Amino acid sequence: MQIALPDGQLLELPQAAAAAEVAARISPRLAREGVAARVNDALQDLMTPLPEGARVQILTRRDLEEAAPLWRHTLAHVMSQAVGELYRSRGFAPEALRRGVGPVIENGFYQDFDLPEPLSEEDLPELERRMHDIVSRDLEVSRVELDREEALARFAHDPYKQELIRELPDGVAITVYQQGDYADLCRGPHVPRTGLIPRHFKLMSTSGAYWRGSEQNPMLQRVYGVAFASKAELDAYLHRLEEARRRDHRRIGKELELFTFSDEVGQGLPLWLPKGAFVRRQLEQYMFEREQARGYEYVITPHLAREALYLRSGHLPYYAGDLYAPIDIDGELYYLKPMNCPHHHAIYAARPRSYRELPLRLSEFGTCYRYEMSGALSGLQRVRGFTQNDAHIYCSRAQVKDEFIGVIEFFQEVYADFGIEDYGFRLSLPDFEGHPQKFGERTPEWDESVAALRAALEETGVPFVESLGDAAFYGPKLDVQVRTVIGREETIATNQLDFIQPGRFDLTFMNERGEREVPVVIHRAIMGSFDRFFAFLLEHTAGYLPLWLVPQQVAIIPISDRHLEYAREVEAQLRRAGVRARTDAGSERMNAKVRAAELAKIPVMVIVGDQEVASRTVSVRGRALGERQGMPPAELAAELGQQGKPGRIPA
Repeated sequence: MQIALPDGQLLELPQAAAAAEVAARISPRLAREGVAARVNDALQDLMTPLPEGARVQILTRRDLEEAAPLWRHTLAHVMSQAVGELYRSRGFAPEALRRGVGPVIENGFYQDFDLPEPLSEEDLPELERRMHDIVSRDLEVSRVELDREEALARFAHDPYKQELIRELPDGVAITVYQQGDYADLCRGPHVPRTGLIPRHFKLMSTSGAYWRGSEQNPMLQRVYGVAFASKAELDAYLHRLEEARRRDHRRIGKELELFTFSDEVGQGLPLWLPKGAFVRRQLEQYMFEREQARGYEYVITPHLAREALYLRSGHLPYYAGDLYAPIDIDGELYYLKPMNCPHHHAIYAARPRSYRELPLRLSEFGTCYRYEMSGALSGLQRVRGFTQNDAHIYCSRAQVKDEFIGVIEFFQEVYADFGIEDYGFRLSLPDFEGHPQKFGERTPEWDESVAALRAALEETGVPFVESLGDAAFYGPKLDVQVRTVIGREETIATNQLDFIQPGRFDLTFMNERGEREVPVVIHRAIMGSFDRFFAFLLEHTAGYLPLWLVPQQVAIIPISDRHLEYAREVEAQLRRAGVRARTDAGSERMNAKVRAAELAKIPVMVIVGDQEVASRTVSVRGRALGERQGMPPAELAAELGQQGKPGRIPA
């Protein structure tokens, strides 16, 4: 067969030759330094047979960044081999250790194990030492194809591999990759020698993980690792991770007494404590005022509804696994509300509508309930009960572009106020071929909705990326993607276009010609859910919320008891001016009170002592105003009043 090199040169190779032979034909040095191959613009290892006519480029150590999926994958096998060696050293037979899957993930890898005795965090340094030893041995990595019976016999001791092998369709190559005395069922790709793996890796943690993600299956032990091409990248990642721990909203929420969870109440159901509830209420008021200014009308809908509502909307067939079990009421099934849109459709349908009413913008701070697997729950970021900053815009086809652009501008306004700059837009499109069960057949409505979104994006000029298959089942959407403190991309909000559900609910309006017309619906959530936005905001600010959001803006600290009376006078004056101030009347010394206010992240501290009492002024310190001496309370109140308004939050 023939293959083509990057310079256009053609090479004649035996049928089913691999890229390793290409490297060897070019030069012995390239054969020794080759790490991976780019085959028809896709990454492939040097051991996998090449297709006829392929374009082949050999990658070397200079291309470690591009080849990262391969050497990280091989490193997962190195880690698995090290675990096997550790347990053999403890007297266990190789068959006592069974392995689940071990894929590459962002920045690293993991491997699942069914172990004769659990690994502990204290075992990780020893495993790392063994991994470095295996890398140093420069073991050759080989690829072997087996038929189904050979593969089943080779992994007869491992029920997890047996299950995977039996599920592989006929005609798919069953491959084993081997390095030294370690072999594992794997489709690859891998680097050709362990010595090509960069030494900049670290095992991070262990956790429980159900086999194939199902709570009905055995619990395995998962070991996570990270790996980078250079020490600088590894150090930078570990620094970001430490910063993420410092900014973790769960830690901050506990320290500042903002929210909590209770096993008696239930997993994933947050309890908002007084301080957190105050901040949450401020966020809601902020959105209420801005939505009112943009012509939104507020509605309230119940927390549950009949099964028929979600069957009609189409949510139940697609998301049955995400809903709580139904409740039997008088012989009818009811579900806890998983989303607000069907309820809003019912409000729209409550009476006939005219084109003169459109666009109709219905908004609700609606509490919803969805079942999340316990392993996926994560503070306020992934919960089972949450409140959406939800709205649905009912408009004519002619109004779609302008309304969609208005929502994009709304996103930009709000995120600018909150100092969120590292975000982008993702156009999520349907995949009719890959997921026909979700999107059905391609229709003119789908084409029109995608075209409308593209037109809106082109007019605004905002940059965006496309993602095939991530659309909602009823239409394309524009998702807002933010970067967390460790650089991970997450969806925080969405703007969805729906040409389908209005027809399912027989929604109409009387147009200018006196004819009934079906409206289009824009599903819109600027903050997404208040819960998740609150978590993001805590981590974004490291808990140092701006003056207008904090429950306590000022801590008044008397130096001694004889200054307490004046401190209370200052507190009363500030409170009359609308400043949230409180006097610390405790028995601790002043420095201890200052430290307590700093730990509580109170933006302003007011110190009063003999000099302040005599001059009827205050001394000010703290991140909001810096240090000031001899400041009259009225002047302080006026300045806090100016700063204590919603506006841009510094990162």
